[in-house]
Amino acid sequence: MITVAIAEDHISLSDGLQLFLEQESDIKVAYTATNGIQLLSQFENNPTDVILTDISMPEMNGIELCKIIKSRFYSTKVIALTMFDNTGAIKEMLEAGVDGYVLKSSPLIDLRQAVREVFQGGKYFDIHIENVVKEVQCDKLSKSTLSRSEREILQFIAKGLTSQQIAEIRGSAISTVNKHRKNMIQKLGLSGKRELLVYAMKQHGHSNS
Repeated sequence: MITVAIAEDHISLSDGLQLFLEQESDIKVAYTATNGIQLLSQFENNPTDVILTDISMPEMNGIELCKIIKSRFYSTKVIALTMFDNTGAIKEMLEAGVDGYVLKSSPLIDLRQAVREVFQGGKYFDIHIENVVKEVQCDKLSKSTLSRSEREILQFIAKGLTSQQIAEIRGSAISTVNKHRKNMIQKLGLSGKRELLVYAMKQHGHSNS
């Protein structure tokens, strides 16, 4: 049995979600709350496998709730159920450690699938935000993977500078810059210089014009 807790300040929606989820024989909604603080007060004594949380709520929002749950209750899975499809909200929830992200405009069967997938240890992100999720994850990967010198060179690449120009600015050999380029292509799983340029421009918001 998958036990679920719901944090949602619109009670009618919360009740509807509970009715829908409990149509399934393997899902049980243990309780609902109208904000993060209220949910935590119940969760302390009655932890659940999965938490569904809105992002925008009074007193404590879904981002803060997710951070607390993930820092103290490692096995609990958190799914954001929200209207927000903007990069900022998605990025904040990902950084908080969310396991799933479902838009309220999506079919309820997507939410049911998300509950089951995260319970089994997977991740579930709404198809409508997949591109944003990939961008955020790619940015996070580059920050953790690339060295300081590589990140610096990436910024110069984004400005359209050649290896020779970058070498002159940094006071290093062209071969060193080219080596860094090659390493970045390999680390980021890119196919060549062109993809590296496109990646650099996306990361740093520059163009060649």
